[in-house]
Amino acid sequence: MRSRSSTLGLLLLSLLSLASCTPMKPAPLQTVPHVDLNRYVGDWFVFAHIPYSLEKGKVGTLDRYALRPDGKMDNIFLFRRGSLDAPLEQWKGVAWVHNKTTNAEWRVQFVWPLRVPYLIIDLDPDYQWSVIGYPNRKLAWVLSRKPVLDEATYRGILERMEKQCYDTRLLAKVPQRTEAR
Repeated sequence: MRSRSSTLGLLLLSLLSLASCTPMKPAPLQTVPHVDLNRYVGDWFVFAHIPYSLEKGKVGTLDRYALRPDGKMDNIFLFRRGSLDAPLEQWKGVAWVHNKTTNAEWRVQFVWPLRVPYLIIDLDPDYQWSVIGYPNRKLAWVLSRKPVLDEATYRGILERMEKQCYDTRLLAKVPQRTEAR
C-alpha cells in the first residue's frame, strides 16, 4: 500500500507532465541528436500518420529519398488512391537539411514556394523506423523500412510521441501491401 506522500508525489508528477503538454504552449519538438543521411536515404513505408487533406484516401504510401549532387534530396511520395490494387502514382518533391549540425531538421517542398518543416523526432538505431514531426503537432508520420511494424515497437513509438505532447489517438495506420507481388 502506498503512503499518502508517495501517492501525492505521483499525482504531482502526473500533473506536471500534463502541464508540459498544455495546448497553450508545449515545448518545441525535440529532434534526434544526429541523422546519418547515407543511412537514412532510401524507401520508407508510411506505417501511420495524422492524416491531412492531401493524404486522405491514399494507401500503400511510401516516401523515397535519394541524395543529389547539389546536396539536396529527391523526395518521391508514392501512393495508390483508395485501393492497394489501384495504379501507383507519385508526387516529386525536394528536401534539404535545415539543421546541418544534427541533419534531423529538413525542409520539404512539393509545390513552389511552399516549404514545410520535416523534424526527425525518433529514429531506430538501425534505421528501421523513423518518426517525423511537425512543429504544431497537427501532423506526424511513422515510417518503416518494411510495410509492417511489430506492436511492441509501435507502442514504444507512441509512448515517446506522447512525451513530446502528441495526441497519438489522431494517428491512423496506413494500409500497406504485405504480401510479395
